[in-house]
Amino acid sequence: REAGVNPSALSLRRALLAFLAALCASCGDAPKLAPLAPDAVLLAFGDSITYGTGASESESYPAQLEGLIGRTVVRAGVPGEVSAQALARLPAVLEEHRPQLLILCIGGNDFLRNLGKAQVEANVRRMIALARERGAGVVLIGTPEKGLLVTPPGFYADLAGQFRIPYEGGVIGEILRNAELKSDPIHPNARGYRLIAERVAALLKKSGAL
Repeated sequence: REAGVNPSALSLRRALLAFLAALCASCGDAPKLAPLAPDAVLLAFGDSITYGTGASESESYPAQLEGLIGRTVVRAGVPGEVSAQALARLPAVLEEHRPQLLILCIGGNDFLRNLGKAQVEANVRRMIALARERGAGVVLIGTPEKGLLVTPPGFYADLAGQFRIPYEGGVIGEILRNAELKSDPIHPNARGYRLIAERVAALLKKSGAL
């Protein structure tokens, strides 16, 4: 017994601490995805990094991911696209392909053009919601903003936490900091795209999709 503490108050405090510990433990669980059916369609959606600028189509990350996981991965990247344009395009692409999973990588062109991060966050939030409304799971890839650190803005991780979706926040920055993985200052080469595919495949396994 702690000196000077009422037993009932002590018991209540311990119960509260136990509840908070359990809550924190559940928050630490990795987000889960539904297992991907053998004939599942995955939609890789974004800008030039999803398109595969700097490598051949067969070397793009969606093509390499398809080979790694044995599922169809649709490559739906548009070079130069900003998040507002991607948001306008997404509903029709979801309707066309009806994917079980959306892999979303968007925002880099917004940052290059100094567009507001708040608007990018709102657009990414809406794209995640659109996919979820159609029954698709979502994997989010963070895109670095301009700066010395070459790291994604914090809102990507925040959105992943809010929606409880798997998040890859390091791979694109890692590529952009390594000349051997780039075809030009802002795009991966075939080796860089392979690394993205490997990281996404690992995330799918960790989340239970594979």
